[in-house]
Amino acid sequence: MLDGLPIVRDAFPRTVRLVSTARLRAAVLLALVDQDDVATLAEIEGATSTRIRAQDRGLEHVHANEFVYGVPHSHFINAAFAYTRPRDLNRFNRDGRGAWYAALSLETCMREVVFHMQDFLRRAGEYQATVEYAEMFASMAGEFLDLRNVQHPCLHPDVSIGYTAGNQIADAALSKGLNGIIYPSARHPGGVCLAALRPHAVQSVATGDAYRMIWSGSPDPEIIKANPVDLVKETS
Repeated sequence: MLDGLPIVRDAFPRTVRLVSTARLRAAVLLALVDQDDVATLAEIEGATSTRIRAQDRGLEHVHANEFVYGVPHSHFINAAFAYTRPRDLNRFNRDGRGAWYAALSLETCMREVVFHMQDFLRRAGEYQATVEYAEMFASMAGEFLDLRNVQHPCLHPDVSIGYTAGNQIADAALSKGLNGIIYPSARHPGGVCLAALRPHAVQSVATGDAYRMIWSGSPDPEIIKANPVDLVKETS
């Protein structure tokens, strides 16, 4: 499956990922809960959180020992691999094993997020929405499948073509022990994206600025800077 495709050893000191701020902000109702009830709420979260259950017992395609622990923002890293879309493929992952998608520039991330939001709103029949995303920076290093200068069906902009081929490539890259895939953005000409296929490949995570995207009837949103994000406290 990987015959003829280049594998490189490389390091990326600063990649950027955009994450919905709904996943990052501290719970609004937490301040209303008595301290005595926090432990009870933690128990409930442990019973219902896919991420926590995955860390404890693993998933169909992710062993529990693959998740990361004891590093800053480990729950954000683990969540990227624990939560998937049950009915849809992504370019390099399917249900049962997520991936950490990032890019080398904010503009590339913006183009990718806007494309998928546009597709969602088009299918909903109305371009009316306000969403916020925050930057999450991470470094990556190791061996990667490098698709920047090759032609391959997994890079096709049509998701029905690209995503099926991409999952086959990702499975082969995992079997070979690679940390991820470097590939050209299908939504931003000249942009470079990365898909980390293993939790430990995502290092030194930190948050950056937040941005609000506003759709008011047009497919193209207005994008403005939003308020800083208060990180959810990591409890497990």
